Amino acid sequence: MAKNLSSRKPNVKNLRSHALNSTKKKQGLNLQVVTLDDGNKARISMKEKRSMNKMNKKDL
Repeated sequence: MAKNLSSRKPNVKNLRSHALNSTKKKQGLNLQVVTLDDGNKARISMKEKRSMNKMNKKDL
């Protein structure tokens, strides 16, 4: 079972029709299951995964 490590929340925005009716819309995160170095599985957002890969490449 993957554990949710991401602390990010979904974005909330207003949808506006031509009649100017407004409704709230939730824009969810792109959560992915990744395997960490110690073998555990975790759910993190794709943005966090890209930044982790960027930091690992910088260390090399």
